[in-house]
Amino acid sequence: MTFDNIRTICTTILYMISSVLFIRGIKLLGKADTARKGNLLSSVGMLIAVVTVLFEKEVTSTISFGPAQNAYIWTIAAIALGGIIGAVWSKKVEMTGMPQLVALFNGFGGLSSLLVALTQYMTDKNINIFSSIALGLTIAIGAIAFTGSIVAWGKLSGKMFKKNVTIPAKNAINGLLAFVGLVGVVIYALSIAGVVGADIGKIGVIIVTCAYLVLGLTMVVAIGGGDMPVIISLLNAFSGLAAAFAGLSISNSVLVVSGCLVGTSGLILTLIMCKAMNRTLYNLLFGSFGSTKKGTAGEQKEPKSMSVEDAYLILEAASSVVFIPGYGMAVAQAQHAVKELCDKLEANGAEVSFAIHPVAGRMPGHMNVLLAEANVPYEQLKTADEMNPQMSNTDVAIVIGANDVVNPSAINDESSPLYGMPIINAFEARTVFVLKRGKGTGFSGVENPLFTNDNTVMIYGDAKQTVTQLVSEFED
Repeated sequence: MTFDNIRTICTTILYMISSVLFIRGIKLLGKADTARKGNLLSSVGMLIAVVTVLFEKEVTSTISFGPAQNAYIWTIAAIALGGIIGAVWSKKVEMTGMPQLVALFNGFGGLSSLLVALTQYMTDKNINIFSSIALGLTIAIGAIAFTGSIVAWGKLSGKMFKKNVTIPAKNAINGLLAFVGLVGVVIYALSIAGVVGADIGKIGVIIVTCAYLVLGLTMVVAIGGGDMPVIISLLNAFSGLAAAFAGLSISNSVLVVSGCLVGTSGLILTLIMCKAMNRTLYNLLFGSFGSTKKGTAGEQKEPKSMSVEDAYLILEAASSVVFIPGYGMAVAQAQHAVKELCDKLEANGAEVSFAIHPVAGRMPGHMNVLLAEANVPYEQLKTADEMNPQMSNTDVAIVIGANDVVNPSAINDESSPLYGMPIINAFEARTVFVLKRGKGTGFSGVENPLFTNDNTVMIYGDAKQTVTQLVSEFED
């Protein structure tokens, strides 16, 4: 048996091990108590995959001086540099900035696949028709994921596209860009088949790259910032699909497996998020998703407010309390204070739960991550479907920085842009405390009649300070 045969067998086995670790890692990510282990297994799988690629390929450099002649040095340096930047960046970012960081990571994944495809085109002289089409699709999907994620990052961070952007004939423009990009893929494939010259093929590569980079921008820029959680999920799926097509083009099985896992899980999550917002994937891609009119509902009357001291008296007598967190809790970084209040209420004999809406926050699972950071037991985190049947028997519902996910207009006002969206029925609780800085609307801009209901009282101020004061009242 030759060395090449041994190397092929070893790389195949190692790729299979990596794939198994990826699959097992994603499975463990489904539960909070095993998520850390799942993340670790997936990381080990990726490490094995990277090392195996270096073992399989003859990685050499065209630079002909000193140690730089061996490209392994450059590869190790790139891994070290990227690891340091990623570790520092992830440590420094606050939880309120995590959604836009995730959006950027999606974009970098798409850009990586795009660069792999372009590099393969420039260096591989033995590309067949199948690989050329796979490369073209890699460029297309990777480009959309990159520029679309940059737009999502800009909207979430408030650094770009702060105002709603309307593109006339958006669908027609996007359709034209997609068609032009596919023409570029066909031109490139024809150049590989020898039907047209190599120079024409280069033009095809330029066309598909430029068309889909612009398409990523136009597709996402017109979508409202309040809908970015769904867009992040979709772009995550795109980055996975781009990696899968890149794996097909360079005949790398582990890249195909990992890309398919990311792509399918991202698509499933997108569909779950769409259902949670009463949307369809068609609405997401082609409708005026997130740009509907900003309506008002219910009587126009002033909400009632209450002091912390009076709120404490109601909480002290409560036997059941439900916390409903939203993005405002992340902004105030109130999760640890909320955990303290939860402990005080339980010590006082109250049953405490947390109602988590799928689109609460700015990314999927945002509230779950925050509460897990504060060591809130996973068993206390309930979905809207689990909590809504119990809400009418709940003494106090405490809404912390949430708005659209508790807006009763989604149920009883057909003129509301939110109508039909599944919500947490906080309005059914005997008493509702709403912790907000002011009287503003949520990210969607839709007025919330919950705030003026007879059983609702507002506690204005910073959520962390308010909850901390409530904790202090229990200690006095």
